[in-house]
Formats: sequence, C-alpha cells, structure tokens
Amino acid sequence: MPADPVSKLAAALASAAGADVELERPGEAEHGDYATNVALRLAGTRRQAPREVAAEIAEAAAGLEGVERAEVAGPGFVNLFLRDEWLSAALAEILADEDAFGGGGVGEPERVQVEMVSANPTGPLHVAHGRNGAYGDAIARLFALAGHVVEREYYYNDAGGQMDRFRASVEAARRGEEPPEDGYRGAYIEDLAALKGDPVPLMLKEIETSLERFRIHFDSFRRQSELELLLPELLPRLDTYEKDGALWARSSAHGDDEDRVLLRSGDRSPTYRAADVAYLVDKLDRGFDRAIYVLGADHHGTRNWYAAVARMLGYDPERVEVLLYQMVNLTKGGEQTRLSRRRGDIVFLDDFMDEIGVDAARWYLVNRGPDQTIDLDVDLASERSQKNPVYYVQYAHARIAGILRNAPDNASNKLLLAGPLAPEERELVKRLAELPSVVADAVEKRGPQGVPAYAIRVADDFHRFYHEHRVLESEQQEFRLGLCRATRTVIARCLGLVGVDAPDRM
Repeated sequence: MPADPVSKLAAALASAAGADVELERPGEAEHGDYATNVALRLAGTRRQAPREVAAEIAEAAAGLEGVERAEVAGPGFVNLFLRDEWLSAALAEILADEDAFGGGGVGEPERVQVEMVSANPTGPLHVAHGRNGAYGDAIARLFALAGHVVEREYYYNDAGGQMDRFRASVEAARRGEEPPEDGYRGAYIEDLAALKGDPVPLMLKEIETSLERFRIHFDSFRRQSELELLLPELLPRLDTYEKDGALWARSSAHGDDEDRVLLRSGDRSPTYRAADVAYLVDKLDRGFDRAIYVLGADHHGTRNWYAAVARMLGYDPERVEVLLYQMVNLTKGGEQTRLSRRRGDIVFLDDFMDEIGVDAARWYLVNRGPDQTIDLDVDLASERSQKNPVYYVQYAHARIAGILRNAPDNASNKLLLAGPLAPEERELVKRLAELPSVVADAVEKRGPQGVPAYAIRVADDFHRFYHEHRVLESEQQEFRLGLCRATRTVIARCLGLVGVDAPDRM
C-alpha cells in the first residue's frame, strides 16, 4: 500500500497490535474517525474474547501520536478519535507532494503495455470502441500514476477478408455501383470513394484523428499484415495437429476452452487466431512485463486462448491479461437513440463527442464497472448543471480555483490552526487522504470506475464545507486555503485519471 497518512496510522497500530490492521471510515461521526475489526480476527488465535483483545488494542492505540482516544464498540471494534494536529499533518503531507500524491507504492515497477481499441479500419469508430478506449486509457493512466512504465498500442487488423470487402465496397462506390452483398455501406463509404488511393490508409488516419480528439495518444502501432510474416517460424513451435485439411492448435490441453484453427483448409490462409500468436510473441519479446488486452465481452474466449499460447511457447501466462467490457446503450428523451448523421444504425464516436462533449464522453464511459452494461442518458450527459456528475465535480474544481485567485498575495502557506477544526473540515481532510488507497484499489482490480465515484464524494464534502464556512478573511484562512489547494489537487488528479479536463473557470 502507498505510504499515505492513513496507511502510516494503520501501520503504527499494526505494530502495536502485532497483526495487520485495516482502517475504515465509520458511517457515523460519533463512532470516531477510523475503526478496525482486527480484534475480531485475532480473538480466535489468541483464545480471548474479542472485546478483551479490542481493549488491549484500544489501550495501545491511545498512546499513538495523533490519537486523542480509542474506544471499544460492539462485539469487538476499535474506534479511533484523532487530534486536529493529525489531520493538519495529513493535509500538510498532501500539500508537500502535490505532483505525486495518490501514486507510488507499487514495489517493483513493471513495464506495462495496454493494447486497446484496435478496431478494424473498415469504418469510423463507434461508441463501443469509445468505451474500449476510455477504459483502457484510464487503466494506463492508473498504472502510470502507481509508478509503472506504460505504453499504449493500437493493433490494426489490416489483412484478410474484411479488408478485401471494404476495399471492394469503396471501389464499387467509385464506379457508381452497389457494394458487394457482404460489403460495407453508408455515407462514409461515399466520402472515401470521392478521394483517390487506397481507402485503408485514409480510414486509419480518420481513426487516429478521432482517438486524439478523445484524448488517447498511442505510443506504437502494429499491423496484422506485418506480424503474419512471422508465422512460418512460430507455428512449428506450437502443439498442433491436422484435421479436415486445417491446422489446429491443441490449445485445450494447455488451459483453453477448446482447440483453435490456425490455418484454414484449402488455401491454408492464417486465421485471426494465428495472427494472435504472432502478436503475443511480438509483445512479450519486446520486453513487456505485462501485456494487457482490452476487448469487448464477445471476446471472452480469448482470455484463455492467450494464456494457452503463452504456455505452449514457454512464456509465463501471468504476463498476459485480458480485460473485458460490456456494451453501451444510449437513450434520449427516454428512448433508445442513434446520434449518427452518416449511418443510421451505428452511433459513431465523433457524433457522440459532438453531442455531449469529450469530458462527458470520457466520464460516462468509465464511471461504470466494465462488467456492467452502460445505459447512458444523452440528455443528462450533455446538461451543464449540477445534476450532471462530471459537471458537478468540475464545478467544485472551478470554484476552488476562484477562491485561490482571490486569495491575498501575502497569504501564508502554513497550515496554522486558529481553533478547533469544524466537522466539515475534518471530513474533507479524511476524504482527501483516501486517494492513495482509491488508486491502489483501482489498479489492483483493474477498475477505474472507483475514481469518478470517489471524485463525487470529494466534491460532496467540499461543497458541504464551502457552504458552511468562509475561507477568505476567516480566522482559519491559512488552514482553509491549504484545504482548498489540496482539494483542487485531488479533484484534478481524479479527473485526469479518467481523461477529463479540470477547468479553472466555468
């Protein structure tokens, strides 16, 4: 865990208790600032009643620096009540390292690759690709903040039957003919037909432009057509067999759900599963400690396939992760909607960004767990009011920026306490101190949705504090300005982790 103020307090209590301690925020303020159930866990091994163990731990906790008192509650909980000085020191710790607060604590940094979106260049990106990108990019940002070295990659499936049909569809449009029966249709095909040359590079350029607008910058690109050149060398290293004229991988013997076709019968052309083999080797041989694939839920079988390939080729399968996400449904006016102006049956990502903005698009495509289908209300997402959660959090940041702009030039940066802290001040400091554990949990679970949920709670606590207490020209001005600066830092970090701007004015 990161060495943040709460973790340090937990470590000090663990040393006194002789066991690992996890601290939680009680639901009611009268139950203290933090609580632990460690006595309930220790009672069996110590052969004591839980409340007896809790009493011993409470006595030890009362002697820790910053603890005003400790009480035994319920069947064996220990509640800690902290001094104002501990909260002030916690706030000072946040301010002392604003650029890095929330990160670190990973132990040995890894070189991590996150491969995401990777849509076939047969058409513009749609909203499901946007969820892939928002989710994958947030994972990459979390890993980077935690201290890992992260690279983002896009894999172009630029070979095979789909690409042949795409090119044939554009050529048919150029001749004024209907596309092939299994070809591609839509106004974007007509747009491409009006341009000269191979439509694939044109489509790739449009995809890259959309992703840059969506605030996803890729460090590298790989093409299926180039990787397939490695297959003659790689396929003999796999556990394979011939059946019905095709070459199969005996992947079920290595942890996969079933065996997979690598070379088709007849023309012996490689399947996309064969291309997967070349791409996985390419990733791992470039020295990535961890290769993360972000894929739609319809690729659930791929998870075990990649691990099986790694085993067959002698790589550690733990180096490979497959993260899956569910679909996105859009509603407007209470009914399912399609925003696309160019093709009625698909919601293109650019149209989606035009409708609700990049900030809202990034927020709403991350703020649900990847295992949940997103039902997105376009009317709410585009609304500039505090009913819209992304606007609500951004507004808190802008409000703080306004306070700090109006602070006197000679305002002290020292966290001077002119009196006891108010409950709203205490709650806000404790909330800010949670950021390192929120980030660590999101990294461990590969769940960036915890970040926007936490950002809303920070904004809630700040707005409560702001409505109850004056900042400028108050007796607690120095401390409250520091509290505002730290809150601005935490909100900006949360917004940045999900690819959302932190505006100073709204």
